[in-house]
Amino acid sequence: MEVDVIGYNSLFSVHSMTQTDHLHRIRRWLIVFMIGLVLSGVTAFPLQTELGWVVSQLQTGALRSIADHAHLLPWLERVNEGLSATNAHYPFLAYGTDWLAFGHLVIAIAFVGPYIDPVQNKWLITFGLIACAGVIPLALIAGPIRGIPLPWRLVDCSFGIFGCIPLLICRRSVIALEEHDG
Repeated sequence: MEVDVIGYNSLFSVHSMTQTDHLHRIRRWLIVFMIGLVLSGVTAFPLQTELGWVVSQLQTGALRSIADHAHLLPWLERVNEGLSATNAHYPFLAYGTDWLAFGHLVIAIAFVGPYIDPVQNKWLITFGLIACAGVIPLALIAGPIRGIPLPWRLVDCSFGIFGCIPLLICRRSVIALEEHDG
């Protein structure tokens, strides 16, 4: 008897699923992935406003003790100060994060291909997995060079790890669809 302790079988199992089930599963998880990309992109536009709000909430709100304990507040205050000073004197540098945001939106649009025809466009799912895997070395190599604290680098790594989950589920269903058609 097989025991499913962490829900692995329910997430990744492809046994006894119909083609329609696989398509629905792929599309549902691609939507989750695309929404994550869109949210990541859209929130990169108003960085100074967002960060200022978060810092003020952490300074005065109920989360202050958690933020202090995790040494999060001093880091966010420093980032907010740097962002405010940079935007005041060199606002054109924010154009770089505008392009970062735009890149997230464009990548999200690219996943419409696998949404429409997952077998034909499975390479995009592989591309997404490679990109998610690339987040980890980038955060771990560039983070210390840029003075990013280790806990924040680990948060950045988690985006790559959590991004892989829906794509791995999709990949497994695409393989099952290929085997069914083959």
